[in-house]
Amino acid sequence: MALDLSMPILVVDDYKTMIRIIRNLLKQLGFEDVDEASDGTEALGKMKDRRYGLVISDWNMEPMTGYELLKHVRADPGLTKTPFIMVTAESKTENVIAAKKAGVNNYIVKPFNAQTLKGKIEAVFSD
Repeated sequence: MALDLSMPILVVDDYKTMIRIIRNLLKQLGFEDVDEASDGTEALGKMKDRRYGLVISDWNMEPMTGYELLKHVRADPGLTKTPFIMVTAESKTENVIAAKKAGVNNYIVKPFNAQTLKGKIEAVFSD
């Protein structure tokens, strides 16, 4: 399946620099419609107002973590099918397992480059 470069993507991270890095990587890959939120609560609000083709969220955020956001998204009938990629600096096996059980589509460990991000996004949409 070809990637839809026009689909809106929501990047969720409490670290502005990381949002800028991911936004730039997405632009390198050809994605134009990139929105941002600084934590899970803000992201959920935005997701209720707009349908995103993909969410890329950091794991470690306050007050709502990416993991909690993922669980909220999967529990909401209107959002449950939204593709979700978790980004984290920690590659702890228990985190990966917890995220998989909660329904994450893919997982990226920082640092990563455009090729890694592209591969993860393509894997999500090839299912």
